[in-house]
Order: sequence, then structure tokens, then C-alpha cells
Amino acid sequence: MTKAEIITEISSKTGIEKVDVQETVEAFFKVIKNSMVGGENVYVRGFGSFVVKKRAKKTARNISKNTAIIIPEHFVPSFKPAKTFVEKVKTGNKTTSAK
Repeated sequence: MTKAEIITEISSKTGIEKVDVQETVEAFFKVIKNSMVGGENVYVRGFGSFVVKKRAKKTARNISKNTAIIIPEHFVPSFKPAKTFVEKVKTGNKTTSAK
């Protein structure tokens, strides 16, 4: 499902104009991104957590050139679904196969 399809579905279920739904969805993503850039985790009860994970400094190897490079410690965004969300997906009716 794409962002456009999500906006269309929310609009049809709520009766809110697509333009307003699009602004709301865009604002939601912007808040999530800005919070995570600032180092904050975002918790949505019943859905999941958007968390910032720290990756330690490590040595990587370029096999073709036989050289080692140092990858400094860095942060990556991650999503951890809530247990209730995972259970619903596990027990859900999957009538269509994944693309």
C-alpha cells in the first residue's frame, strides 16, 4: 500500500477531504522524522515504537582491495511493532499473496 492509497482510504472512511488528510499524514511523518533526528524515540501505543539505535564503531574489509576501513559509530532509525500489532498480523486473514 502506498502513501497515496493510505490517504485515499482514510479520506473515504472519515469523509475528510484528501488534501486535509494529506497535510495531516505529511505532518505526522515530519514530526516522527524531526523527533528521531533530535534523538527522541516515538511510542504509539498499540502500533509500535520508532526508535533510534546506536551502531558501534567497527572495522569493515574491502575484500577486492584487501583493505580495512573504520566505520564510525552512528545512529539508525528503527521500528519495533507492538505485541498486539504483531499478533493481529500473525492471525490476520491473508487472502492475497505478497508482491
